[in-house]
Amino acid sequence: MTPAPAHQALVVFDLDGTLLDTHADLVESLNHTIAALGLEPVSYDDLTHLVGQGARVMIERACRLRGHPLAADALSPLVERFVAHYAGNMPGHTEPYPGLVAAMDRLKSAGYRLAVCTNKMESLARGLLDKLDLTNYFAAITGGDTFEHRKPDARHLTGTIERAGGNLSRAVMIGDSINDIAVAKNAGVPSIAVPFGYSDVPVSTLDPDVIITHYDELTPELVEDLLKGSAAKVAV
Repeated sequence: MTPAPAHQALVVFDLDGTLLDTHADLVESLNHTIAALGLEPVSYDDLTHLVGQGARVMIERACRLRGHPLAADALSPLVERFVAHYAGNMPGHTEPYPGLVAAMDRLKSAGYRLAVCTNKMESLARGLLDKLDLTNYFAAITGGDTFEHRKPDARHLTGTIERAGGNLSRAVMIGDSINDIAVAKNAGVPSIAVPFGYSDVPVSTLDPDVIITHYDELTPELVEDLLKGSAAKVAV
């Protein structure tokens, strides 16, 4: 990726619960997976306590929730079952959140680069974005298995920024959960939280720099204000 001009900003998005409303398909594939163990299905209300660290952790958490802790050698076949079902049914019921595409168009028209930093497997993230015809919006798409480290480790975000040709001092992270706000803090990047995703606590308690309730609020002006505020903090 060609490095961006020094003035050009990069907006990095989480995927599940931020860019895309994936809850119905995650629940469906997760229940298909744990049905192999004869476990009771999980619900959307359970999802906020299960997602955020990728498929392996989600399956482990669901099994514990249903009183069935997994032996070490039992997880891999279940992950394969989940991935096969999830990938085979893309895009399913998944769709972008209201106003997202228009917001990305605004940012791109203003010269911003966009990227995705998710703990979802990179192949699943790319496959889903491909099916929704959104891949070309992004200068980089990284998943939980792209690097040795994943959110909230700062290196996941800084690696994404580097792959996108961005500059750490001109980047903003948008997400719906603790991993997203924490990775931004760990990397020294300003954060925007959305409250319509899968956080198990109110996003206001995560101390993001800004909360937006609809993508109509995501404008170049908002991003620039955040970056100026971040630069001022560094200067002090």
